Amino acid sequence: MSDDWECVVVGAGAAGLSAALVLGRARRRTLVIDAGEPSNSAAPMIGGLLGHDARPPAELYETGRRELAAYPSVRYRAGKVVSGAPVDDRFVLELDNGEQVVTGRVLLATGMQYCPPDLPGLDALWGVSVFQCPFCHGWEMRDKRLAALAAGEEGVHAALMLRGWSDDVVLLTDGSAELDADGRRRLSAAGVAVDERRVVELIGHDSQLTAVAFADGGRLPRDGLLVEAPLRQRSALAEQLGAACADGPLSCDTVDVDPLHRTSTPGVFAAGDLCAEQPYVAGAIAAGSQTAMIVVQSLLADEFQLPYPP
Repeated sequence: MSDDWECVVVGAGAAGLSAALVLGRARRRTLVIDAGEPSNSAAPMIGGLLGHDARPPAELYETGRRELAAYPSVRYRAGKVVSGAPVDDRFVLELDNGEQVVTGRVLLATGMQYCPPDLPGLDALWGVSVFQCPFCHGWEMRDKRLAALAAGEEGVHAALMLRGWSDDVVLLTDGSAELDADGRRRLSAAGVAVDERRVVELIGHDSQLTAVAFADGGRLPRDGLLVEAPLRQRSALAEQLGAACADGPLSCDTVDVDPLHRTSTPGVFAAGDLCAEQPYVAGAIAAGSQTAMIVVQSLLADEFQLPYPP
């Protein structure tokens, strides 16, 4: 069993690295464990991040790891936490190499996994011309031939969102009959066409969508496609540590946290996509920093009786 840490940050994406930076600057003995599975790894760049607009995700994370090296109390370790459990007033985490680490606080930043539709051709286009967030990818899709793949009111919302970036938008309902008269009226007023055929394949090359193929053999030329991609946790660690999860707007297993990013298990905190209503890099960075500040205050409360919210 390895050294006893004050905090172990599980995950080294935007939230985890941001949290570790604050913990390092607060001189806290911190271990960062990185499974190397960022949810935005398929994207060629990060859009809308101040100071890093259009920067590749891998570059941002590499910069974050280099910055951590300036703080001697922080250690970075590549690996995956496969299990965790509370033991007395500590937590024991086991890595995929069999090593065990002990810590007084756990900061979960394990992120979420996107679950886009199971469509032939989608994987090769995902994160570039097939995407789930217009705020992340809309600028690159501006004035192109776009489509939204969704049904009912969700489809209306998605298609009308895309109208902010292009005049040529089609809603693909994939054979669903959920679109009501009011939805059709709003789409028509916005100049959005509706195609109700069942989608069977996405056609493209070099990560670029060229057409959507339908069950009747027809094709619709398109350059970009917005899809629904529900989120699910990529790690079972929150559940193993007893942290309560709940349905969220985009996920069925969002980690439930209070305004201070504390989970239902004392000593376990969570930040970033796994407890966010809207996953995006800037929000994850902010959440990581804020959560780390609370972790530091909880440690100081134990050491020096610093007032700490109950």
